[in-house]
Amino acid sequence: MAVDIQPACLGLYCGKTLLFKNGSTEIYGECGVCPRGQRTNAQKYCQPCTESPELYDWLYLGFMAMLPLVLHWFFIEWYSGKKSSSALFQHITALFECSMAAIITLLVSDPIGVLHIRSCRVLMLSDWYTMLYNPSPDYITTVHCTHEAVYPLYTIVFIYYAFCLVLMMLLRPLLVKKIACGLGKSDRFKSIYAALYFFPILTVLQAVGGGLLLSVQTEL
Repeated sequence: MAVDIQPACLGLYCGKTLLFKNGSTEIYGECGVCPRGQRTNAQKYCQPCTESPELYDWLYLGFMAMLPLVLHWFFIEWYSGKKSSSALFQHITALFECSMAAIITLLVSDPIGVLHIRSCRVLMLSDWYTMLYNPSPDYITTVHCTHEAVYPLYTIVFIYYAFCLVLMMLLRPLLVKKIACGLGKSDRFKSIYAALYFFPILTVLQAVGGGLLLSVQTEL
Protein backbone atom coordinates (compact mmCIF):
# COMPACT_ATOMS: atom_id res chain seq x y z
CA MET A 1 0.00 0.00 0.00
CA ALA A 2 1.38 3.40 -1.02
CA VAL A 3 0.71 6.45 1.14
CA ASP A 4 1.13 9.85 -0.53
CA ILE A 5 1.79 13.02 1.41
CA GLN A 6 0.88 14.99 -1.72
CA PRO A 7 -1.66 13.34 -4.03
CA ALA A 8 -1.26 15.52 -7.12
CA CYS A 9 1.88 15.41 -9.27
CA LEU A 10 2.35 17.87 -12.11
CA GLY A 11 4.70 17.72 -15.03
CA LEU A 12 5.94 14.95 -17.26
CA TYR A 13 9.02 14.17 -15.17
CA CYS A 14 8.08 15.22 -11.64
CA GLY A 15 7.89 12.25 -9.30
CA LYS A 16 7.35 11.29 -5.68
CA THR A 17 10.37 9.97 -3.82
CA LEU A 18 10.04 7.02 -1.45
CA LEU A 19 10.49 8.26 2.13
CA PHE A 20 9.74 5.17 4.17
CA LYS A 21 8.92 1.53 3.54
CA ASN A 22 7.68 -0.94 6.12
CA GLY A 23 6.55 -4.25 4.70
CA SER A 24 3.84 -3.50 2.15
CA THR A 25 3.44 0.11 3.29
CA GLU A 26 5.27 2.74 1.25
CA ILE A 27 5.22 6.43 2.16
CA TYR A 28 6.06 8.89 -0.59
CA GLY A 29 6.92 12.56 -0.31
CA GLU A 30 5.83 15.52 -2.37
CA CYS A 31 6.42 15.84 -6.08
CA GLY A 32 9.82 16.98 -7.19
CA VAL A 33 13.01 15.87 -8.88
CA CYS A 34 13.87 12.19 -8.72
CA PRO A 35 17.27 11.23 -7.24
CA ARG A 36 20.10 10.28 -9.60
CA GLY A 37 19.66 6.74 -10.86
CA GLN A 38 15.87 6.91 -10.71
CA ARG A 39 13.07 8.03 -13.00
CA THR A 40 9.31 8.39 -12.80
CA ASN A 41 6.98 5.55 -13.71
CA ALA A 42 3.41 5.78 -15.03
CA GLN A 43 2.10 6.42 -11.51
CA LYS A 44 4.56 9.34 -11.01
CA TYR A 45 6.66 7.47 -8.44
CA CYS A 46 10.45 7.65 -8.62
CA GLN A 47 11.74 4.14 -9.31
CA PRO A 48 15.38 2.97 -9.40
CA CYS A 49 16.92 2.17 -12.78
CA THR A 50 17.53 -1.57 -12.67
CA GLU A 51 17.53 -2.61 -16.33
CA SER A 52 20.49 -3.34 -18.56
CA PRO A 53 21.16 -1.16 -21.62
CA GLU A 54 19.56 -2.41 -24.82
CA LEU A 55 21.46 -3.16 -28.01
CA TYR A 56 20.87 0.30 -29.47
CA ASP A 57 22.03 1.87 -26.20
CA TRP A 58 25.33 -0.02 -26.41
CA LEU A 59 25.69 0.90 -30.09
CA TYR A 60 25.14 4.54 -29.22
CA LEU A 61 27.67 4.43 -26.37
CA GLY A 62 30.15 2.65 -28.63
CA PHE A 63 29.71 5.30 -31.32
CA MET A 64 30.25 8.16 -28.87
CA ALA A 65 33.27 6.34 -27.42
CA MET A 66 34.84 5.84 -30.85
CA LEU A 67 34.55 9.48 -31.89
CA PRO A 68 37.49 10.74 -29.78
CA LEU A 69 39.69 7.85 -30.91
CA VAL A 70 38.95 8.42 -34.59
CA LEU A 71 39.58 12.14 -34.22
CA HIS A 72 42.83 11.47 -32.33
CA TRP A 73 44.02 9.20 -35.13
CA PHE A 74 42.99 11.69 -37.81
CA PHE A 75 44.87 14.62 -36.30
CA ILE A 76 47.91 12.50 -35.40
CA GLU A 77 48.15 11.41 -39.03
CA TRP A 78 47.37 14.90 -40.30
CA TYR A 79 50.14 16.59 -38.34
CA SER A 80 52.70 13.77 -38.51
CA GLY A 81 52.44 12.72 -42.13
CA LYS A 82 55.68 11.55 -43.67
CA LYS A 83 57.77 13.84 -41.51
CA SER A 84 57.87 11.56 -38.49
CA SER A 85 58.01 7.87 -37.66
CA SER A 86 56.30 8.45 -34.31
CA ALA A 87 52.75 8.36 -35.67
CA LEU A 88 52.32 4.64 -34.95
CA PHE A 89 53.32 5.08 -31.31
CA GLN A 90 50.92 8.00 -30.97
CA HIS A 91 48.12 5.92 -32.51
CA ILE A 92 48.76 3.14 -30.00
CA THR A 93 48.87 5.63 -27.14
CA ALA A 94 45.55 7.17 -28.22
CA LEU A 95 44.00 3.69 -28.35
CA PHE A 96 45.34 2.96 -24.86
CA GLU A 97 44.02 6.27 -23.52
CA CYS A 98 40.50 5.73 -24.86
CA SER A 99 40.41 2.08 -23.81
CA MET A 100 41.52 2.88 -20.27
CA ALA A 101 39.04 5.77 -20.09
CA ALA A 102 36.21 3.43 -21.12
CA ILE A 103 37.18 0.81 -18.54
CA ILE A 104 37.53 3.38 -15.74
CA THR A 105 34.19 4.93 -16.68
CA LEU A 106 32.44 1.58 -16.41
CA LEU A 107 34.16 0.83 -13.11
CA VAL A 108 33.10 4.11 -11.47
CA SER A 109 29.52 3.85 -12.75
CA ASP A 110 26.77 2.19 -10.75
CA PRO A 111 27.25 -0.63 -9.79
CA ILE A 112 30.74 0.50 -8.81
CA GLY A 113 33.68 -1.82 -9.39
CA VAL A 114 32.24 -4.03 -12.14
CA LEU A 115 32.23 -3.73 -15.93
CA HIS A 116 28.46 -3.45 -15.99
CA ILE A 117 25.96 -0.60 -15.80
CA ARG A 118 22.30 -0.41 -14.91
CA SER A 119 20.07 1.94 -16.84
CA CYS A 120 16.60 3.33 -17.34
CA ARG A 121 14.85 2.44 -20.56
CA VAL A 122 14.52 5.28 -23.07
CA LEU A 123 10.81 5.65 -23.76
CA MET A 124 10.69 8.79 -25.91
CA LEU A 125 12.89 11.58 -27.24
CA SER A 126 11.84 13.99 -24.48
CA ASP A 127 13.52 11.70 -21.92
CA TRP A 128 16.83 13.24 -23.01
CA TYR A 129 15.67 16.82 -22.47
CA THR A 130 13.80 16.84 -19.17
CA MET A 131 14.97 20.42 -18.48
CA LEU A 132 12.47 21.55 -21.14
CA TYR A 133 9.51 20.00 -19.32
CA ASN A 134 9.58 21.67 -15.91
CA PRO A 135 5.94 22.55 -15.11
CA SER A 136 4.71 26.04 -14.18
CA PRO A 137 1.35 25.54 -12.45
CA ASP A 138 0.61 29.27 -12.06
CA TYR A 139 2.73 30.37 -15.04
CA ILE A 140 5.01 32.19 -12.58
CA THR A 141 6.63 29.60 -10.33
CA THR A 142 8.52 26.78 -12.01
CA VAL A 143 8.73 23.36 -10.39
CA HIS A 144 12.20 22.07 -11.25
CA CYS A 145 12.06 18.33 -11.97
CA THR A 146 15.06 18.03 -14.26
CA HIS A 147 16.81 14.69 -13.83
CA GLU A 148 18.54 12.09 -15.98
CA ALA A 149 15.59 10.04 -17.18
CA VAL A 150 17.89 8.10 -19.53
CA TYR A 151 20.38 7.28 -16.77
CA PRO A 152 23.28 6.83 -17.36
CA LEU A 153 23.36 7.34 -21.14
CA TYR A 154 23.57 11.12 -20.85
CA THR A 155 26.22 11.68 -18.17
CA ILE A 156 28.36 8.60 -18.74
CA VAL A 157 29.60 10.04 -22.04
CA PHE A 158 30.71 13.24 -20.29
CA ILE A 159 32.55 11.18 -17.67
CA TYR A 160 34.26 9.17 -20.42
CA TYR A 161 35.36 12.31 -22.25
CA ALA A 162 36.75 13.74 -19.01
CA PHE A 163 38.85 10.62 -18.39
CA CYS A 164 40.03 10.66 -22.03
CA LEU A 165 41.18 14.24 -21.64
CA VAL A 166 42.95 13.61 -18.33
CA LEU A 167 44.77 10.53 -19.62
CA MET A 168 45.78 12.34 -22.78
CA MET A 169 47.25 15.25 -20.82
CA LEU A 170 49.14 12.84 -18.57
CA LEU A 171 50.55 10.49 -21.20
CA ARG A 172 50.70 12.09 -24.63
CA PRO A 173 52.96 15.10 -23.99
CA LEU A 174 55.66 12.87 -22.49
CA LEU A 175 55.48 10.46 -25.42
CA VAL A 176 55.51 13.19 -28.05
CA LYS A 177 58.44 14.95 -26.40
CA LYS A 178 60.45 11.71 -26.37
CA ILE A 179 59.80 10.27 -29.82
CA ALA A 180 58.55 13.08 -32.06
CA CYS A 181 61.96 14.59 -32.52
CA GLY A 182 61.55 14.74 -36.29
CA LEU A 183 58.93 17.45 -35.98
CA GLY A 184 59.48 21.09 -35.22
CA LYS A 185 58.57 22.41 -31.82
CA SER A 186 55.48 24.14 -33.23
CA ASP A 187 54.22 20.94 -34.93
CA ARG A 188 55.11 18.49 -32.18
CA PHE A 189 52.05 19.08 -30.01
CA LYS A 190 49.49 20.08 -32.64
CA SER A 191 47.56 16.80 -32.37
CA ILE A 192 47.18 17.46 -28.63
CA TYR A 193 46.08 21.03 -29.25
CA ALA A 194 43.50 19.71 -31.72
CA ALA A 195 42.06 17.46 -29.01
CA LEU A 196 41.64 20.48 -26.75
CA TYR A 197 39.34 21.86 -29.43
CA PHE A 198 37.36 18.78 -30.44
CA PHE A 199 36.60 17.55 -26.92
CA PRO A 200 34.46 20.63 -26.13
CA ILE A 201 32.75 20.18 -29.50
CA LEU A 202 31.98 16.54 -28.72
CA THR A 203 30.67 17.57 -25.30
CA VAL A 204 28.25 20.05 -26.88
CA LEU A 205 27.24 17.42 -29.44
CA GLN A 206 26.39 14.99 -26.65
CA ALA A 207 24.57 17.62 -24.59
CA VAL A 208 22.43 18.93 -27.43
CA GLY A 209 22.16 16.10 -29.93
CA GLY A 210 22.63 12.90 -27.94
CA GLY A 211 18.94 12.04 -27.90
CA LEU A 212 18.56 12.88 -31.58
CA LEU A 213 21.50 10.65 -32.52
CA LEU A 214 20.08 7.69 -30.61
CA SER A 215 16.60 8.27 -32.07
CA VAL A 216 17.97 8.34 -35.61
CA GLN A 217 20.06 5.24 -34.93
CA THR A 218 17.00 3.40 -33.60
CA GLU A 219 14.95 4.29 -36.67
CA LEU A 220 17.57 3.04 -39.15
